[in-house]
Amino acid sequence: EEAIQRIAEFQNIVNDLQSKLNALDADIQKLQDDLNQTNKRLNDCLDNYLGLLGINPETNKPFTKEDMEKFKQKLGQIEGKIREMQRLSNDELADRRKEVEELENSLNQLRMIKLAILPEFYNKVISLASEIKGLYREKKIKTYTVGTWAENRDCLWNIAAKTEFFGDPFMWPKIWQANTNLIKNPDIIHPGQQLTIPPPGPKTPDEIKAERKYWRMKKAAMEKEQNEGGTKSTETKK
Repeated sequence: EEAIQRIAEFQNIVNDLQSKLNALDADIQKLQDDLNQTNKRLNDCLDNYLGLLGINPETNKPFTKEDMEKFKQKLGQIEGKIREMQRLSNDELADRRKEVEELENSLNQLRMIKLAILPEFYNKVISLASEIKGLYREKKIKTYTVGTWAENRDCLWNIAAKTEFFGDPFMWPKIWQANTNLIKNPDIIHPGQQLTIPPPGPKTPDEIKAERKYWRMKKAAMEKEQNEGGTKSTETKK
């Protein structure tokens, strides 16, 4: 009898717990239903909100949440590129001005989309536009006044080797091509000439082409001189 009584007590406890569990399940279901209804009202509200913007010209349909997400991602990509370029030096930014212009054009294209006027995007777009403006740098044009060979040992080779310019004598064609109005023969520069020194960087295709032409002409002149010297020597012997 005592065992039967204990079993009955445990059964009552189990039944009570089951009732509480059922009640909790019912509460959870009610909360889930309320959440679903709230989400539906929120989505309906968002659809109406986006409907005020009219038609998305890319899809010819009203703007959607997916359009908002894509817009947000594109803004994020532009912001990431801005952060990357903000780590560059002024000279590097000046050399990559075209990339800054492309970045600004990308943002301007997004600004043409009506989603840009939404409060969640508007301030961000304005902020990014301001940051892009801050990336523009002008190339610093350096100049050098040619000294004498006796005192300064100035030639294009030695000028290019100066650490404040290229630190590499092989970059002399860059100085030559930046001053073709002054330098006709790169072997000859004159004291007092004020040369424009282009910013550091690899030789351009035009500079490489000019250098190769210079060496071809130099070689041809040397061969001609040698041939003429040989001819004179032969004539002398005769």
